[in-house]
Amino acid sequence: MEDLSRLLRPHSIAVLGSGWAHNVIEQCRKMGFPGDVWPVHPTRRDIGGLKAYPSLSALPASPDAAFLGVNRHATLDIVAELAGQDAGGAVVFASGWAETGEKDLQKTLLERAGGMPFLGPNCYGLINYLDGAIIWPDQHGGVRQERGVAIVSQSSNIAINLTMQARGLPIAYVACLGNAARIGLADLVEALGADDRVTAVGLYVEGVDDAAALAGVAEQLARAGKHIVALKAGKSEAGASAAASHTASLAGSYAASSAFFRQAGIAEVDTLSALIEALKIVHVHGRLPGRRICSLSCSGGEAGLVADLGARTALAFPPPAPEQSANLSALLGPQVTIGNPLDYQTFIWGDRETTTAVFSQMLTGYDAGVILIDPPRPDRCDPASFVPSLDAIEAAAGATGVPAFPVASLPENFDETLASDLISRGIVPLMGLETALAAIEAASAPPGHEGWRPLEAIVADDAGVRLLPENEAKGCLRAAGVAVPKGTSAATIHALDPEGEGLAAPYVLKGLGFAHKSEAGAVRLGLSSLDGQPDMDGASGYLVEEMVTGGVAELLVGLIRDPVYGATLTLGFGGVTAELLKDTVTLVLPVSTDDVAAALPRLQLWPLLDGYRGRPKPDLAAAIEAIDRLARLFEADPSFVELEVNPLILTPTRAVAADALIRKETA
Repeated sequence: MEDLSRLLRPHSIAVLGSGWAHNVIEQCRKMGFPGDVWPVHPTRRDIGGLKAYPSLSALPASPDAAFLGVNRHATLDIVAELAGQDAGGAVVFASGWAETGEKDLQKTLLERAGGMPFLGPNCYGLINYLDGAIIWPDQHGGVRQERGVAIVSQSSNIAINLTMQARGLPIAYVACLGNAARIGLADLVEALGADDRVTAVGLYVEGVDDAAALAGVAEQLARAGKHIVALKAGKSEAGASAAASHTASLAGSYAASSAFFRQAGIAEVDTLSALIEALKIVHVHGRLPGRRICSLSCSGGEAGLVADLGARTALAFPPPAPEQSANLSALLGPQVTIGNPLDYQTFIWGDRETTTAVFSQMLTGYDAGVILIDPPRPDRCDPASFVPSLDAIEAAAGATGVPAFPVASLPENFDETLASDLISRGIVPLMGLETALAAIEAASAPPGHEGWRPLEAIVADDAGVRLLPENEAKGCLRAAGVAVPKGTSAATIHALDPEGEGLAAPYVLKGLGFAHKSEAGAVRLGLSSLDGQPDMDGASGYLVEEMVTGGVAELLVGLIRDPVYGATLTLGFGGVTAELLKDTVTLVLPVSTDDVAAALPRLQLWPLLDGYRGRPKPDLAAAIEAIDRLARLFEADPSFVELEVNPLILTPTRAVAADALIRKETA
C-alpha cells in the first residue's frame, strides 16, 4: 500500500492561491486544526489572517499536504516543486484535464508529480474530522469525531451533501477522487480503512478504475471487521453517459457493477439516504449475521406497512417460534394476536419493565429487530412518554445481543440530537421505514468469496473481431464438452444430405453468417425433408441439425468481455423472454457451479424451472454443468469477445445448446 499518511493526517498544510486558499484556512480554523497552515502567494503578505510566504522554497519545512487552488497550467510547476521538496502530497483543485479531453496535460501532471501522491485533478480534496485537518475549499456540515466512517466520493457536490446529514452518522473522513490520476479508488479506500479509528467505508461511485484491487481491499477490510457500502451512479443509459463525461472514468454496465459488488462482498444501495443509514448500522454492528428480521409496533397500520415494504426486499419475517408466541401472549394478554410483524398495541405503553420483556422475547432467535417508534418533535411536543420505550429497546438489545433498530416511519421524526445520543449508546436509529429496510438489507448482504478477484479486463479492437459461422461455433462448444445437436453443413442447401449423415427428422435448417438468424428469416424449424427448400438471402452457407425435442424450458447463457470487470456471465430465459421482461441475472467471472446454482433462483421466472403447478422439471444439474463449461471455455481463451447460447434447451434428462453465437478476435 502506498503511504498516504502525511497527506491524510497532516501536521502542516500549504495553501496556494487566493480566494480558494482563504476558504481552506477558514475551515481549518473552524475545525480547530492544531497543526501549521502556510499560505503561499507571490505578492500578498497575509491570507486569512496568516502570514503568506512568497514561494514554496520560503516555507519553514516541506509541507505534509498542499492545497493547489491555482489554474491548471500553474499547477504543473507547483506540483513539480512540491515533489522536489519531498512534500507528503497534494490536492489538485483545478479542472480542465482528462475530463475535458486534455489527456496529455494530465499525463504531464503525473510526470511532474513523480512519486508524490495527489488527489485529483478536478478534485475538492479531503476532510479529516478526526484530526481537524481540512484540505477543502468550501463549507461542510461535519464536526470533530473520535471515530466514525470514511466516505469516498467521485462527486464533490455529493460529498458536500453527505456532510450535511442530520441523522447522527459519525463521519471520520470525507475524500474526493476527482479524475483519480494518481490515487485510485482502491488506494484511497485502503489507506482510509487502515486508520484504526475508521469503522466502515461508504462509496459514491461513478466508475471503478481497478476492480481486482478494490475486491482485494474489500476482503482486507472485511477481515478487520470493516465493511464497504456503495452507491453506484450511471444505472440508466443517460446516467452512464453523464458519469463518463463528468469524471472521465469508465462506468461499466450497471448489471456488471452490481454483480461485482455482490461477489466482492460490497453492500450496494440505491439512494443517498440508504447509504447513510446502512453506514450507521455497520459503524455500530458491522455486517449483520443474516436476514431473519422481527418487527414490533404498537399500531396495526405500522405493522401492515412493514409487511408490505418488507416483501419488496430480500429480508425474511418468519413467525415467532411456538415457545416465543406463548411467552409473548402471557406478557401481552389475549387481546393481542402474536405474529411477525407484531402489533403489541398500547396496553404496555410507558411500562419500561414489561416493554423490555416483550422486546427481549421477540428479538430472541432473529438476526435483527425493527421497532417502529416516532418520537414527537421536541420543539412543539413533549417526547417524555417515549423515553421508556427507547430505554426498553436499549435494554432488550443488551440482554439478547440482537441489534434492535428504533425506526421512525418518517425520517424527520428523529432529531439529530436524539439520534447521536442513541448511536453513542450502541443503538442505531433509522430514519424512514422504506429506507430503514433497504439499509438493513444492505448491511446484511453476505460476504464475498475469499480470494475472489475478477478476470483481467481485455478491450478488444472491433476491427479485428469476427463472427464465427455457427457450425464452427458449435465445434468449439462440442470440444468443451457442451452438448449440441447432431448436424452437418455445406455451402448450399442442395449439397446438404441429412439422411446420409445419419440425422433423424425433424430437422432445423439455418443460414450461416447471421448474428441474429431469426430476425433475418434464416431459421426454418420442424422440417421433415430439405426437398424444395429455397435459398436464404445473404447466407454464406447452411447448417442442418436434428431438432431438439422434449424441451421443458429454455435458457439464455451470455458471456461478454467487460471493460471494467473483466468478463460477465448473464443468465435468463431463452428466446426474447429475457430481453422483453428484463429478467436476467449477471455474474462476474470467475464463478463456480455453486454460484450459478445460487443465481438461477433470482430469476423472476424461476418457478418455471422448479416444477411450477406440476410442470415437468428440467435437468438443472445438466444445465449448470453446461453453463460452467461455457464459462470455463470463455475464461480460458482471451480471444473470445462474446459467446451466447440462446436457447440452451433443457429437457428432463439433458441440456443442449441449440443455437450458438461466438465473436472472436482474429490473430
